[in-house]
Amino acid sequence: MLNRSQVVEHQTNELPRFEVFASGLDHPECLAIDSDGHIWAGGEAGQIYRIDPVGAVTTLATLGGFNAGIALSPLDGALYVCNSKLGLFRVTADGRHGLFATETSGHKIVCANYPVFDRCGRLYVSDSGKWMQRNGFLLRLQPDGSGEMVGGPFGYANGVALSADERWLFMVESDTDRLLRFELSSDGQLGPVEVYAESVGRLPDGLALDEAGNVYIACYASDEIWRISPSGERTLLGWDHHAILLSRPTNLAWGGAERDMLYVANLGRDTITRAHLPGVCGQRLAHQI
Repeated sequence: MLNRSQVVEHQTNELPRFEVFASGLDHPECLAIDSDGHIWAGGEAGQIYRIDPVGAVTTLATLGGFNAGIALSPLDGALYVCNSKLGLFRVTADGRHGLFATETSGHKIVCANYPVFDRCGRLYVSDSGKWMQRNGFLLRLQPDGSGEMVGGPFGYANGVALSADERWLFMVESDTDRLLRFELSSDGQLGPVEVYAESVGRLPDGLALDEAGNVYIACYASDEIWRISPSGERTLLGWDHHAILLSRPTNLAWGGAERDMLYVANLGRDTITRAHLPGVCGQRLAHQI
């Protein structure tokens, strides 16, 4: 097994040039891209936004609370929202919404943070718990809203992602600056935890994968985006010294006809920014297959 404490760390010769794609959002933490190329995002007062392919922003709903991660269902196309104060919401394309879950098998969700669907429509969700109290958990919910706790306790559980073959689940542990990985069985049970990467920027948050298996991680406190290869090589892909185009970056998503455009939600500002990464192809998510 790779000793991931012995990794090569470097910076690309020229960092990608980020640009503002959409503005006027209320400190967005999350984003997801549907099959029509529309971007969905959330605001800090519970707003749900839909952004068309040229960057025009429409507010579809207001849930209250604070919207963290979001994911689109491969079964019904609805948006599932981790609201850190209220629980998990389901939002339809016309803005109708309702609570989907506030607990799993008797475990009350403390801080729903980040969701990801598998191809069967099961929803993996990080419950962050409270900062530095090591009471974070990983949950799995069925399409009917029933669920169970499948991992924990962890530190501050945050971004989650599945590999293309759904053999591996990645999860950020923000208060230790680590990326964890678990092997999944055929019935979705988690194997032992592996520390996949350590010292990943400052306060890593959301993540995305490309088709080559590289993991991209947005780091909130250091205004950075890191790329970690399957061999453990770490590359600083983006950094904004002035925190203008990368300002408290949180969640990431792939867009564009070739899925070579990386979109970033900036919690520190009111923007969604993006950068073109030539030669890279983002991994399709369950709702895009």
